[in-house]
Parts: sequence; C-alpha cells; structure tokens
Amino acid sequence: MNDLLQTAVAAHGGLKRWQEITTLKVAASITGAIWFVKSQGDYLKNIVMTVDTKLERLDTEFPGQDKRFVFEPPKLAMERVDGTTLEVRDDPEQSFAGQQLETPWDDLHVAYFQGEALWTYLTTPFLYTYDGFVTEEISPIQVDGESWRRLKVTFPENVKSHSREQISCFGPDGLLRRHDYTVDILGGATGLNYASEYRNVDGIVIPTKRRVYAYEGDYVPVMEPLLVAIDMGEITLQ
Repeated sequence: MNDLLQTAVAAHGGLKRWQEITTLKVAASITGAIWFVKSQGDYLKNIVMTVDTKLERLDTEFPGQDKRFVFEPPKLAMERVDGTTLEVRDDPEQSFAGQQLETPWDDLHVAYFQGEALWTYLTTPFLYTYDGFVTEEISPIQVDGESWRRLKVTFPENVKSHSREQISCFGPDGLLRRHDYTVDILGGATGLNYASEYRNVDGIVIPTKRRVYAYEGDYVPVMEPLLVAIDMGEITLQ
C-alpha cells in the first residue's frame, strides 16, 4: 500500500479489524433525482442491505414487501423472502446498452445500479487493498479551507463499479471526503459523491450520509439537482 492508502485504511478502522468482518448490514434510504428520471421514484426509500466484504455481493431487503434483490455481477435475481425466484437476469450490465438519459428502468436495472454503487461505497477504502486494484496518489486539491489528498484507483476488470478509474479524496484526518467518478452505464455521467456524518461501528468508521452531484470541467460541482442521497440508519457488522 502507498502512504495515502495506508493513512486512509488506518483512519477508517484498520485492515486487521476489516479482515475480521464478513458482512455489513445497513438500513438505509436511497433517494434523489436520478430515480425519478428513471421512473423509479422512491423505490429504495426504505431498504436493508447486506454487504459481503470478501466477494462482490449485495442483498437488498424491502421491509414489509415480499421481495429482495441479490446482486452479483454475473447474475441478478429478484426473489420472494422465502427464496422463491421471481426474475433472473444474466450478464445484467448489458441490459443498459443503448439506453438514453430518460430511458425508464425496470426492477433489475435499479438492482444493478444500486448493487455496483453501494458495494463499492460500503467497502471503501479497504476495497482498494484487494487483489487487482492499482492505486496512485495524485495532486491534492483545496476545498473549503482543507487540503484533500487524492488517490486515483484503477479497478480490476472482474469488479463491477461505476467506472474502471475513480478518485477518492481524503481529508487531513484520513477520512474520505469525496469520491469522484463517471458512470459507464449512464453514458459517462459525472458524479461527486460527498461523504459525511461518520460513525464508529464496532471499530470500523463509516460515513452514514452521502450526497451525489454532477460535475463540470475540473470537478466543479453542479449543485442542482441532487442526484442521489444516501442516509444510513442502523449498521451492524458480523
């Protein structure tokens, strides 16, 4: 690990503690303009996610509804609570080919976008220590009176995320301040993902609030509309 990644991993709880964990269970509300653009409104307003920390898998439950999503990159499934399969989509990334900005999404489009996004968010920065990831510290930036150190991360091809190259910005305390990327399945749409309201959950330090905006030019935020809002409630580790 380079110095910046070591600093970030330590600030978020340390690699030793992370390696003791197999799952994160997170109650959350995920809202924002993107879901309305895709004709899915408040689809993810009340969910419970279970994140596998070793493999790219995220299960999503919908309290009060007899359904759940199982996200794994090669295959998506929507099931009943008892495990009965409702719908399956193989190679789900390909279902976004040819879509336009306002192309409506179905349930499994939502499941894929949410899965690739939240699995990345909830495992950062520890994810960057996994096999196949390449990291490089690049020039810092000044934001709101703070100096943010920036880590450019190249994802391996077997890990599905917004894009292969992403940038994580860390404050003087080593905690993630912002996550910058483009989104391949949205035609390269831009995202500045601000992380805040940190909570120490059994030794892992997690940002429980995320706000995502588009950007123009040299990472200049476009503050309207708010594309995605993520607010986390109860979090448990196993």
